[in-house]
Amino acid sequence: MATITKWVIDPMHSEVQFKVKHLVISTVTGSFKSFEGTAESDEAGFEGANINFAINVDSIDTNQGQRDGHLKSAEFFDAEKYPQITFKSTSFKNKGGSDYELTGDLTI
Repeated sequence: MATITKWVIDPMHSEVQFKVKHLVISTVTGSFKSFEGTAESDEAGFEGANINFAINVDSIDTNQGQRDGHLKSAEFFDAEKYPQITFKSTSFKNKGGSDYELTGDLTI
């Protein structure tokens, strides 16, 4: 019987950031402050691991409150109706050496 190993993202030493071009003249930088993720595998490494990740949409922070409110609104993420962005892996394969291919379902 295989032993399953579970790794958990340490939110104190991790971050989720993004950059978006705005009107081709500026870049908006932001982050999500609340998120969680795990990887579970019964292999010695990550090969075949099940990876899950979730972001709390309400935790978006672009350092501008009015813009954050707009991004949380129904015009963008609709955080009230869809409070999380999630990723669930369907495949995680070693492509050779330290190169891996992660495939899964992203729900925004």
